[in-house]
Amino acid sequence: MTRRYAAGRIFPRTAISFVALVALVVLSAVCGAIFWSFGGGDKQIERRVDRVYSIEDPQFAHELGVLLGPPVVGGNRYRVLRNGDEIFPAMLDAIRRARKTINFESYIYWSGDIGRAFAEALAERARQGVKVHVLLDAVGSSKVEQSVLDIMTNAGAEVRKFHPVRWYTLSKLNNRTHRKLLIVDGVLGFTGGVGIAPEWTGNAQDPDHWRDTHFEVEGPVVGQMQAVFVDNWIKVSGTVPHGEAYFPIMQPVGDGHAQMFSSSPTGGSESMALMYQLAITAARTSIDLSASYFVPDAVTEKALLAAVARGVRLRIIVPGEHIDAETVRSASRQRWGNLLKAGALIAEYQPTMYHCKVMIVDGLLVSVGSTNFDNRSFRLNDEATLNILDAGFAAQQTAIFEQDLTQSRVITYDAWRHRPWRQKMADAVSSLIGSQL
Repeated sequence: MTRRYAAGRIFPRTAISFVALVALVVLSAVCGAIFWSFGGGDKQIERRVDRVYSIEDPQFAHELGVLLGPPVVGGNRYRVLRNGDEIFPAMLDAIRRARKTINFESYIYWSGDIGRAFAEALAERARQGVKVHVLLDAVGSSKVEQSVLDIMTNAGAEVRKFHPVRWYTLSKLNNRTHRKLLIVDGVLGFTGGVGIAPEWTGNAQDPDHWRDTHFEVEGPVVGQMQAVFVDNWIKVSGTVPHGEAYFPIMQPVGDGHAQMFSSSPTGGSESMALMYQLAITAARTSIDLSASYFVPDAVTEKALLAAVARGVRLRIIVPGEHIDAETVRSASRQRWGNLLKAGALIAEYQPTMYHCKVMIVDGLLVSVGSTNFDNRSFRLNDEATLNILDAGFAAQQTAIFEQDLTQSRVITYDAWRHRPWRQKMADAVSSLIGSQL
């Protein structure tokens, strides 16, 4: 069976049979025991987040900074980029205009025309004396040809792999860097859901070209993006990129407020889940969630249900039949019942794989980046999310969300409850390994 390394997971693209799912559960249990022996058996405590403020309350932004990460800073501006036809030209143009430094981190980096185009652009800058650092996840980039990497290294770029798979690194096997970051000259940043692979090219025009969103960022928050990259670069290289070429003094370029928030198992694995739960608990009117992989744990599901119960409109777009991980879709579907019954809207995107990762709360907070709405992103991977507090930007993202909704099939509670029994069985089995998805 052909296998694909998809964003944040390793799963077959085609549907898994019921027998295979049972085998996967058994294998997961065995692997879980192994990982438990490496990671210890600390008791997991179910957190409870009480609602004490709303998103628009200054206390929310304040606590994002002091409780979870760097402070929310002003003076930023942003540009949304949809699908490869907009995303890749903007990123490549930024690389080609670099004068001092380029820091690039990605989970997916495969071969093909787009992978070679990035390699050649990075190599050209390295030959001109620009300091180029490239950090690729060892699992996510396993399909890239060595010749593509050689284009960069032969030109003087530093290319490193995050957590290479070795017998002596099994304890880190389940911890991948899922971050997608490009920072140029310390002043221009990109983040979002895109990987460097043919699937992300084009304009989501067919099932072979995915729907995704990336964001171009300028302003003081880019310094925080740079710090997130440097954090992982230190882990893999032992060197610390610093100085004015990496961290210039930033002047305001707009009026947007933002924070670059990151998490990793070695530096607060629960913090990403807590950030989302804080935002959901603070919601007063609306939550719009674009979720390429939606497998919430029990605590997060309770937070969503509590939001709906107090009158918050909850709308969620997930992938439909075009998905690179059918097991994830199945495990996700198992969790829809309570949400649909409570009044949430869940819709499956129809044209192609839906790889967006955006949450909009109360028309003010926009969270974008690499984080999926699942346990793997919340607790196992290294992730990075840009939190933007900007009503104008949120309105733009809501309009994009509603455009995607017009191309999605709404799932009713009655339809979910009466789905075929084979699907119900597969959903139940898939859900048993939800914590690893």
